[in-house]
Amino acid sequence: MTRPAPGRLILVPNTLDLGMAVPPWSPLSDVLPTGVVRTAAGLGHWVAESAKTTRAFLKRVNDVVPLVLPLQEIRIVELPRAAKGRGGPAPDLRPLLAPALEGHDVGLSSEAGMPAVADPGAALVAAALVLGVRVVPLVGPNALMLALAASGLNGQSFAFVGYLPVAPADRAGRLRELEAHSRRAGQSQIVIETPYRNAALLDALVAQLQPATRLSVSCGLTLDTGWTRSDTVAGWRSSAAAMPADVPAVFVFQG
Repeated sequence: MTRPAPGRLILVPNTLDLGMAVPPWSPLSDVLPTGVVRTAAGLGHWVAESAKTTRAFLKRVNDVVPLVLPLQEIRIVELPRAAKGRGGPAPDLRPLLAPALEGHDVGLSSEAGMPAVADPGAALVAAALVLGVRVVPLVGPNALMLALAASGLNGQSFAFVGYLPVAPADRAGRLRELEAHSRRAGQSQIVIETPYRNAALLDALVAQLQPATRLSVSCGLTLDTGWTRSDTVAGWRSSAAAMPADVPAVFVFQG
């Protein structure tokens, strides 16, 4: 019996608004191309960071293009969550790609934005490449790139640093290190935080960075209520901003 040709692992961008307490959401057509919505509607197998979020996304897709199967019949498997504070080998993700090896396309979705970028889906992409499964990224919103583009800071050289240490002393030391590197290299530094810590991170950035360092904050990107503010740290100190605790933000600075 001939083995079927492998399916593809399709990286389907999610919107940036799911999970926020801010409905009505932006129309799907405002943030995703029609071709992406059509592709998502045709997939019967998914691997997701969050099955709940993916189901909510697919309900919105179905309002634009009918799903290939009823939602309850679509197979959605969650990525295993890494155990916090524990070592040991990474989980084997190859079984999640079994449908692709049987000839079915598999969608990969994030809770928000582009899968596999600042997202645990990167490990599944790596597993797909090892198995010879073709990986197809689709066009869609990415909060990091949108914030960088709106910042007015260096978009030719930048680094995504991710989350900073939570302990104040460790965070302050890391910020000084990143700022010094940014100044030497002329490189923008991009950091994020869990929304309920947005205010604490902004306070730390304003307190620890040098007055002339430029700091940009983008909050609620793609929403009608979204905003970006870019200023020197001195400007931020003289005019504080209130940060919501339930809307994601991206912070960019350049020394």
